[in-house]
Amino acid sequence: MRQPLRYPWPFDPDDVLASAIAVRVDVTETRAEVPDHRHRKGQLVFALGGGVTCRVPSGLWMVPPHCAVWIPGDMGHSNIATANARIFFVYIEPEAADLPDRCCTLSISPLLRELIIELADRGEDNDARGELLARVLLTELPRMPVQQLHLPVSSEPRLRRIAVALAEDAADRSTLAEWANRVALSESSLARLVVKQTGLTFGRWRQQLHLIVALRAQASGASVQQVSADLGYESVTAFITMFKKALGKPPAKYLSSVAQNGGSAFVAR
Repeated sequence: MRQPLRYPWPFDPDDVLASAIAVRVDVTETRAEVPDHRHRKGQLVFALGGGVTCRVPSGLWMVPPHCAVWIPGDMGHSNIATANARIFFVYIEPEAADLPDRCCTLSISPLLRELIIELADRGEDNDARGELLARVLLTELPRMPVQQLHLPVSSEPRLRRIAVALAEDAADRSTLAEWANRVALSESSLARLVVKQTGLTFGRWRQQLHLIVALRAQASGASVQQVSADLGYESVTAFITMFKKALGKPPAKYLSSVAQNGGSAFVAR
């Protein structure tokens, strides 16, 4: 079935008896957001094009290409999509599949991608074929590798404020001292807070955001030059050097390997 990106839906996914249902979401020319909500079923957020950011209590999860974000049931979350994004939401009954009890990024194989699209095209038609497709999806999904490419954020309000600002403007190159001034902390205090709450230094934390934004943009057709400029790098060479150091390959080769392996290359160093 297809729905515009607004909430609540015309139907309640928790009322649908199927073990798994998929919804294709149409986003218009403008950015759209589903406000904070929760439901009994777990939710898989998968994007074929454009960008989606999922906000949960533990962080910001941006959906990279060939991957999906898994949100367990009863976890509060919101979804923000870029203009013209092509998104699929898969709602899964608790206990229907052996999936993590925490939010995470999962690789999505070509087989799973086609299963999700087919289930969405079938709508609420819960016949024998639909149940068979759902069973195959629920068998394959737990086998997908869990990836580490996300932006960890705690509920600490100052850190969340910085994370939201960077997610909305990844090109902001403000220094640690400048961010500290904005949130009324000393530079050293903010540095310690970031490490304590995320396990990463501020520079590595921001780089993680840049990697996700870059991968998402390039998978949607943006050039390396455009992505480099959008992220505020002084040169394309500087951007490629950062990317290769973090992920082992330059952007074009990395995306090619990800496409061939169904997302299994998404491991940031």
